[in-house]
Amino acid sequence: MSLSPETTALAQRIWNYHQLHHSLKPASAILVLGSHDLRVAERGAELFLQGYAPSLLFSGGYGRLTEGNWTQTEAEKFAQIAIDKGVPKEKILIENKSTNTGENIAFSHQLLQQRNIPVDSLILVQKPYMERRTYATFLQQWPGPKINFMVTSPQISFTDYPNEEVSVEQVIHIMLGDLQRIKVYPQKGFQAYQEIPEKVWEAFEILKQQGFTSHLLPEE
Repeated sequence: MSLSPETTALAQRIWNYHQLHHSLKPASAILVLGSHDLRVAERGAELFLQGYAPSLLFSGGYGRLTEGNWTQTEAEKFAQIAIDKGVPKEKILIENKSTNTGENIAFSHQLLQQRNIPVDSLILVQKPYMERRTYATFLQQWPGPKINFMVTSPQISFTDYPNEEVSVEQVIHIMLGDLQRIKVYPQKGFQAYQEIPEKVWEAFEILKQQGFTSHLLPEE
């Protein structure tokens, strides 16, 4: 299915909003959040090999898209990709029990404490369209003293992102779900507030009318 130019432009607007374009600086550790997207693991390995942090932590058990499809947890599969790219095994930490972002945060914090790794900053690596929601969630839910979070993702455009595992239509469904949660979740205490420009929310409403609703929250 090919999208109309209007739909593509509206989706691009939301994609752009979800990306933060943080300038990266050296950090205490790189924390890569697991998913079905192996390019996220490659980005984490790339940053480690560029010297951004002394430790590379992969967090993720099985999620909705990997449960029953992968024989390794997301963290273990991601770690193997990093090793294949040249990251020393002893520099890698694996948290393989989490099934959502809240657990990524809690279990990763716990593991870093167990390993006596002091943390005053983290580079978070996530899918491109989940940068902002990841940042807002970590700001709200990271236990203990406040630290500096930087978020990055595979350096890839909206046009080039879809592949055999995720179609462009699926990406739009997911992006709308994430945008809705960015709006709703601060009131529930799950995420820090993020301003949503009027034009971005307008794009949400039009795409919702077009039927990109599979990842939206149930009507209350």
